[in-house]
Amino acid sequence: MRATFVLTALFLTGLVLPSAAAAQTVPAPDPLQGDGWVSPFYTWEGTIPSKPGTVLRTEPLPPVIGLPGAGRQIRMLYASTDGVGGSAPIVVSGALFEPAGPPPPGGWPLVAWAHGTVGVADICAPSWSGRSYRDIAYLTTWLAQGYAIVSTDYQGLGTPGPHPYLNARAEAFDVLDSVRAAYAYDRKLAAKVVIVGQSQGGGAAFSAAAFAPAYAPELPIRGTVATGVPYFGPKVPRAPADPNAVDTGLAYIFYLVLMAQQTDPSLVAADLLTPAAVPVFETARFTCVDRLEEDITILGLTDAGAMRAALLPVLVKHFPDFMYPTVALKTPVFIGTGAADQDVRPVVQEALVKDACAAGTTVEAHIYAGLTHSQTVNASLRDSLPFVRKVLAGQPIAPVCSPVPE
Repeated sequence: MRATFVLTALFLTGLVLPSAAAAQTVPAPDPLQGDGWVSPFYTWEGTIPSKPGTVLRTEPLPPVIGLPGAGRQIRMLYASTDGVGGSAPIVVSGALFEPAGPPPPGGWPLVAWAHGTVGVADICAPSWSGRSYRDIAYLTTWLAQGYAIVSTDYQGLGTPGPHPYLNARAEAFDVLDSVRAAYAYDRKLAAKVVIVGQSQGGGAAFSAAAFAPAYAPELPIRGTVATGVPYFGPKVPRAPADPNAVDTGLAYIFYLVLMAQQTDPSLVAADLLTPAAVPVFETARFTCVDRLEEDITILGLTDAGAMRAALLPVLVKHFPDFMYPTVALKTPVFIGTGAADQDVRPVVQEALVKDACAAGTTVEAHIYAGLTHSQTVNASLRDSLPFVRKVLAGQPIAPVCSPVPE
């Protein structure tokens, strides 16, 4: 996304994450934050348990939004921790998929899947709306290889409350507590976990691996697979941008403005966005990302034609601290980058690889020639599947910190 230059600028200023008040019950639905239009399953009416990973309830997942070939697939609600404030119990939704047939001796290894950007409205939650063909093909491959899959919707997607888009700590807690919930519910799982994610979920996967030693040290996490991974900071090069080109990446900017309004409801969109952009921005509250990008394209919105000068300072003030708590991971990580990625530019992902390697992380990095952000997801399986087999078998991973396009 060409709007990446706006995101990058946010992290050149040393931001501080605002605190949130603790809560023991589910917040009242707020349509301005995209709440509603899902089934009553997603609204927990009791007190939220303080133990993260507690399963609150489950129901069969309709096959039409499930994964082909799954032996069992369920929708679930589980307790987690508010990643914005850092302590209050919250309710998060997700899904769990088992392979067909009996489990192998010791149980199925578990893939914890972190999805890419879908939107901020409840109806965009994958456990409610289903998944793209790309993601279905990707997850079905893992399922066919004998892995069970647990997939979080993230805080505020599906369940009442705002979705703190791109908040790395919130995403990490959601992923890690989905693993706890999976083990609490399913006794046929092996003590082997791999965290896997793409785009927003690539950041969530990396962040989950970074937070795990402190937040969930009991989980048997063996490694991480991430593609299209966002990474921002003072030393990350700015991606080039053409402010006069139609930019579907404005969808991400609109979601960030909603984030700013979560912490400061007095912010007025018309002060930050142009008259041409404001009506589309307002639909971002309840429109999932594919439709939002389509509307941006139809209207021909550009960065120059959509953003006012006041926007960047506001986002700098209100956007959460997206930096990972550390790039020194305790377990190996696979990072796959498409050389033609326009959403998270290769130079950004290469900076993460460089910094993680320098910090002592075992990184196996791959660059896929000619492939886009989306195309890299399934193409990377040829390398990520062998990577995962090695880490689960306890075999060493040969570091690749300076990959060449393949």
